[in-house]
Amino acid sequence: MFNHFRKEIDWGGRKLVLETGKVARQADGAVMARYGETIVLCTVVGARTTKPGQDFFPLTVNYQEKAFAAGKIPGGFFRREGRPSEAETLISRLIDRPIRPLFPDGFRNEVQVIATVLSHDLENDPDIVAMVGCSAALTLSGIPFFGPVGGARVGYKDGQYLLNPTAEQRETSELELVVAGTSEGVLMVESEAKELSEEVMLGAVTFGHTAFQPVIQAIIELAERAAKDPWPLPEQSEEERTLAARVDALARAGLAAAYREPQKQLRHDAVAAAKKEAAAALLAEGVDAEKSKGLFKDLEADIVRNAILDTGLRIDGRDTKTVRPIVAEVGVLPRAHGSALFTRGETQALCVATLGTGQDEQIVDALAGEYREHFMLHYNFPPYSVGETGRMGSPGRREIGHGKLAWRAIHPLLPAKEIFPYTLRVVSEITESNGSSSMATVCGSSLALMDAGVPLPRPVAGIAMGLIKEDRGFAVLSDILGDEDHLGDMDFKVAGTEKGVTSLQMDIKITSITPEIMKVALAQARDGRMHILGEMAKAITGARTDVAATAPRITIINVPKDKIREVIGTGGKVIREIVEQTGTKIDIEDDGTIKIAATEQERAQKAIDWIRGIVAEPEIGVVYTGKVVKIAEFGAFVNFLGSRDGLVHISELAQGRVAKTGDVVNVGDAVKVKVIGFDERGKVKLSMRVVDQATGEDISDKVGPKGGKRERGDGADPAQAPQPAV
Repeated sequence: MFNHFRKEIDWGGRKLVLETGKVARQADGAVMARYGETIVLCTVVGARTTKPGQDFFPLTVNYQEKAFAAGKIPGGFFRREGRPSEAETLISRLIDRPIRPLFPDGFRNEVQVIATVLSHDLENDPDIVAMVGCSAALTLSGIPFFGPVGGARVGYKDGQYLLNPTAEQRETSELELVVAGTSEGVLMVESEAKELSEEVMLGAVTFGHTAFQPVIQAIIELAERAAKDPWPLPEQSEEERTLAARVDALARAGLAAAYREPQKQLRHDAVAAAKKEAAAALLAEGVDAEKSKGLFKDLEADIVRNAILDTGLRIDGRDTKTVRPIVAEVGVLPRAHGSALFTRGETQALCVATLGTGQDEQIVDALAGEYREHFMLHYNFPPYSVGETGRMGSPGRREIGHGKLAWRAIHPLLPAKEIFPYTLRVVSEITESNGSSSMATVCGSSLALMDAGVPLPRPVAGIAMGLIKEDRGFAVLSDILGDEDHLGDMDFKVAGTEKGVTSLQMDIKITSITPEIMKVALAQARDGRMHILGEMAKAITGARTDVAATAPRITIINVPKDKIREVIGTGGKVIREIVEQTGTKIDIEDDGTIKIAATEQERAQKAIDWIRGIVAEPEIGVVYTGKVVKIAEFGAFVNFLGSRDGLVHISELAQGRVAKTGDVVNVGDAVKVKVIGFDERGKVKLSMRVVDQATGEDISDKVGPKGGKRERGDGADPAQAPQPAV
């Protein structure tokens, strides 16, 4: 019934299995990829025809996690999977980035890649398995694809690189790096590092590229047995070649002049005018304008790229290594806990830091289990930032990806929660953009956090590098413009401190990149990063010594674990009362750690005293202030230490004989009491008669045994004197 094919290899000490022909047989390509007990079904379907007027390649990659893969039922009202999570969106991008450059120029058929996680062993992450499976499915499908692609995760500990580290190994690793590419070179890198050197980072990329070569070979061997007939490659017709030559003749001079304009908006207006003029001439010759759209972009790329290689000068007149002018400011928003405005050329980010409590942590429900995140970084790219109108809605894949890149750059520098117990949120509003807004977000976020008093040991800066590569040579560009990004061959982003790299992201738009180019780019990026850090230091050199006045102050106290229940109270009654009465936020952890947050120290102290009163043990001989909560014939019950009560016997209410308890105290009276002992059941015995009710002074040495004044001066303890019968 099944034309079933299987390929199995040992990879990093675990078996990688690729199977096809049994599941999802109506897809153009379908591979069940398994690593350990993590299983991902990867499918590919391509449209057989191109939509009329299609001038771009419509590739979509969807990675989805099913809750049943980890033996869970989804949360929420509907109890089923809904919109993609942030992790699913990021992994979809992770798969898309290395495969997109490997489709042939001119291929415009819609292609959909879907990776579905069917099983997760909580040890081997499904993202690498999905990437390998999707590469195999594309290779088998017959769709034009110049792969296969391999991918690997690389860790680093004790000077050694780790291939596909397990979840336990990743907890202590100094590096989290994902690399993908072909047998010829690297196509994509995504990483977070603990201030590692450029040499270590380059070594990790090389290590990963070497490590996934057996995977590529396994896909090739599977394809030799199971691949479908290849689709015909798109070819440029004689009519298209003639049209390309005509577009070149009509538009080259105008576009070349337009790209000599250094200011973005003026340049874009000039480019649009040159295109409009050429399109009008083509229309007069009877040429459909839709057919020439893509040809204009090819011509623009040729003009810009060759100008850089010929002259060493870029669109805005800079050489290949110069960073645009930088202005860094902090404290720009008076009510924010921390704020910064970072401007680099025509790119600007307004970054705002907010300090919260444990109650503000983000709860993430992942396949590996629920966890809480205390650092959030949100990146927003409104249409006005590029002088356009557009839809405003929930963040798209690009915004989520750029925010996560900046998050990775800052995250290794954050203080431990034990040192700085705040929940942190940074929002980056891109108010102006002409290239590398994600790296402006890194710089602005670092400044805003330091302005908020977050004790970062060192500031973090980021820079975006570009590449122009032709047969006659290459040029690496520092701090790329938007046009250089669109028309270049590489987007290489490096963030870090003066000590080392904290994040590296690379996307290659050509078939591969050599180690030589990566080495040049990393060295040039380090020089640029040092320059940017120097400019940032003009605004602020380190974290402020205290948080803003508008931010909550968090005080940490510890109580015995067996007292937590008393602090919380039945159904949370006690803790709710403390919060309502003091106006504070209180987080209680299982180990007895209690965090009290308040904007005013007096409120925090009131809550602290209240909690300490609840957990404190009464001490014999100590005087406390209390409140009468009940009276009886034999005495009064006084609440004197948090929720703790004690009995003042009628004989201990006052000097002399007391006929009736109500003659001395009533319910609600505030009284001063001294602990004089405990009965056989552990109940507290209190005394009012040995305490001056006006001053709270202990006067036990001035009174006689439950009666008149002391007449002897031998210092005897009246509590030890013989007690008269009642």
